[in-house]
Parts: sequence; structure tokens; C-alpha cells
Amino acid sequence: MENLQIAIDSLVHSANTLFLLAGAVMVLAMHAGFAFLEVGTVRQKNQVNALCKILGDFAVSTLAYFFIGYWVAYGVTFMHPAAQLSADSGYGLVKFFFLLTFAAAIPAIISGGIAERARFAPQLCATALIVAFVYPFFEGLVWNGNFGVQAWLKSCLGAGFHDFAGSVVVHAMGGWLALVAVWLLGPRQGRIRDGRVVAFAPSNIPFLALGSWILIVGWFGFNVMSAQTLPGVSGLVAVNSLMAMVGGTVAALIIGRNDPGFLHNGPLAGLVAVCAGSDLMHPVGALATGAIAGVLFVWSFTVMQNRWKLDDVLGVWPLHGLCGVWGGVACGIFGQTALGGLGGVSLLSQLLGTAAGVLVALVSGLAVYGLLKNTVGVRLSQEQEYHGADLALHRIGAVSAD
Repeated sequence: MENLQIAIDSLVHSANTLFLLAGAVMVLAMHAGFAFLEVGTVRQKNQVNALCKILGDFAVSTLAYFFIGYWVAYGVTFMHPAAQLSADSGYGLVKFFFLLTFAAAIPAIISGGIAERARFAPQLCATALIVAFVYPFFEGLVWNGNFGVQAWLKSCLGAGFHDFAGSVVVHAMGGWLALVAVWLLGPRQGRIRDGRVVAFAPSNIPFLALGSWILIVGWFGFNVMSAQTLPGVSGLVAVNSLMAMVGGTVAALIIGRNDPGFLHNGPLAGLVAVCAGSDLMHPVGALATGAIAGVLFVWSFTVMQNRWKLDDVLGVWPLHGLCGVWGGVACGIFGQTALGGLGGVSLLSQLLGTAAGVLVALVSGLAVYGLLKNTVGVRLSQEQEYHGADLALHRIGAVSAD
């Protein structure tokens, strides 16, 4: 009987490890989506740089999170013998891999906002600081109960801040950090002429669409596998993700008047927004959440570019920053039993937790990018920007001249 129990426990650990590994690989693949979404949006002279940034950022993120960030968030280090690390089928290692792919999404989000005029090495430095210290601080606060904030919210308001798959922890954090970086960098050359915004058309709609589709598919690993164990997997999360994606798509299609850029970002807006409450909402609530996010993205992107003249190339602040904030709040609305949700969530806790995420991102963004701007500089020279980051930084173009 004892041997049977040992065998069952071993099977459970192996199944959970395989389940989470599949999720980690799916979210890893999303970084290809980030890359191609950026490649399809930027001008041809900056496509190589877009590809290099995403891969370089992921490598630096891995090192920063492995040696520092994961310890900051969860108090876990990997400076132990391999025999100890591989206990329980190596589940602890795979959990790190899975959560790393979330952490690395932060610089991938920022990359899209500051494209075409940011220097390569300083951005890698910003990535290291953000993934080692900034993101893990808030991640640990929400997902590991650090500093007793979640316990305090629960005791005062009846429920802690709920963010199942990272609407605020990942997406809002990345979007609001990007807003600071975009503001400090300033617009691209030629973007503002005589006080008016000049449109820079996407260079490759098929690449943009490919990036969107890769992200859409990978997002089901992002959301569903956030359960982190096989017994915790929920079909509700999968269907809510699907409904929010569709809601965002239809809303962006209508409000964006068939614009392919809006259309292919609409589903991403819906998926960003549903992350927080995907395990609590009714599918109709998820549909509404996604539809509102689609409208919010199109409206805020237009206002940001044309009225505020902030040059956010991929619209990462509207997409991740604002839709992430909406996701945190929507969880507190559509997660309520009165609207068909599972309950156990407080709207006030959601508002406070979301506001805290925005505050941490803004203060940290000013500290990180302000420091780099005033020391090593963060922007390409005028000549480098004119010729494009591909030739200026990587000495090769995306398309052969032959």
C-alpha cells in the first residue's frame, strides 16, 4: 500500500510538471508573437532591431529572474545541488520557467512602445533592472502575499486583490512602464510636423497578423496554465479567454472601421482584460469585458497618438496599460455572483490593487529610465534614427539589396 501511494504521488508530480511545462512553452512561443507584431508594425529599416530586441530581452530577463527576481518574489534561490532541485520531478524548476515567461513579457511589451528610436544596450540594462527588482516586487506582493498586503485587504475588505493570470501584475505593469519610457524618449523624427501627427503606416500587415495569431494561441497557455497544477485546470478559464478574445475582436472591428491594425490588436485587448478574472467570470461577463477592452483600445490609441501626441509605436499603453487596468476592475465587477460570477472578490480590493500596480510602474519607470537617460542616454542619434536601427546597430537590413 505504501509503494502504491509513492507511485501515485510520483505520477501526480510528473503530471503537474508536464502540465506546467506545456504552459511555459506556450507562453515562450508568445514572445515570437511579440516579435512579429513589432516587425509588422515598424518601418522596414527597424525590423531587424525589433527581432533582436525581443530575443536579447528574453535572455537578459532569464538571467535577472534566475539569479535575483525569483528570489525577490518568492524567496527561492537555485544555488542548491541538482539532486535537490530535481525533487518532485523538477516541478519547482518548471514553475520558475513558467513564471519567467511572464516576467520576460514586461520588456517585450515595453519594446513595442519605444521602437525605432531606443538604443539597444541601455534597453537591455532597463530590462535587467525591471525583471530583477521592479516586476518581482509587485509580483511577490500579489501572488506570494509578501509584506502582508493581501492579508490586510482580506481582513479589511473581505477579499484580497485577485489577479489570476496577470491583467495588472504583468500587462498593466508593462504598459505603464512603457508609457514613462515613451514620454522620456519623445516622438520619432518626422512624427510631428507643424503640430500635426504624421502617420507611419505598418510595414507588413501579414507579419503583424502573424504576431497577433501567435499571441492569441499562446494566451490559452498564459491563462489556463496559470492554475499551475493539473487538478486546478478549468474549462471556465479557457472559454472565458475565448469569449473575451472574440468580444475584443468584434468591438475593434466595428469601432476601428475595418482597420487591420485595430482588428488584430482587438483580440489581444480582450485577452489582456480577462486575465485577472478569467477563473471567476461567467462567459457572458468575459464577452462584455473583452468588448469594452476592444473599444477602450481603439479610442485610447487614437487619443494618445492624435491629441496627446505621445508616440507609442504599437500602442502598448492603451493595449496593456489601460486594458490591464480595466481587467483588474472588471474582475471586481463581473466576478460577483450577482452577475453570474463565482464571487469571493471585492471591487474595492480590485481598485486598490490595480492603483497600486500603476503607482509602482510609474515610480519605477521614472527611476529606471530617468537614471539611464541622464547617465548613458536611451535614444539613438539623429543620424542613426534616420538610417534606421537595423543598419546603425546591427549593420544589416531585413531585406537583401540583391
